[in-house]
Amino acid sequence: MILCKVSRRGLLREEQFGFRPKHSNELQLARLLERVSRNFDEKRLTDAVFLDVAKVSDTVWVDGLLYKLTILSFPSYLVKILSSYLNKWTFEASFQTATFTSRRMRACIAQDGIISPVLFNLHVNDMLSPSCHVEQAPFADAMAVIATSCQPALLVKYLET
Repeated sequence: MILCKVSRRGLLREEQFGFRPKHSNELQLARLLERVSRNFDEKRLTDAVFLDVAKVSDTVWVDGLLYKLTILSFPSYLVKILSSYLNKWTFEASFQTATFTSRRMRACIAQDGIISPVLFNLHVNDMLSPSCHVEQAPFADAMAVIATSCQPALLVKYLET
């Protein structure tokens, strides 16, 4: 249901691949290979950084995500259902024989949840767009950042920026 609403309203960036119809990881890889081949043919250099963001869902600020869903005009019943789902995660600490009170996790999206990739990508969807020399290629739980230049020193600068 949430994926349908997100897709229908175009809330995810077009370059986001990995769990959407007509946006498979294989297509993203083909897109990257095409970019590298084109740069090679045009005598331009390509450099890339590959980021595994699989564990980053453990750091998603739940209240902030729920606020963002509200701002994006998601129906209140859906925000309440997601709030119930996201706020059920707790942790408990223990040391030797002492166990501390169970606490709610304020920053966590379950990685194995069916809607987790959608929620995570809604959370990071509005991060800054790169320059014309840099392209992002997000997968479901990973991202490639690709820079193009004729000068090696500029590749580093573009990726660092």
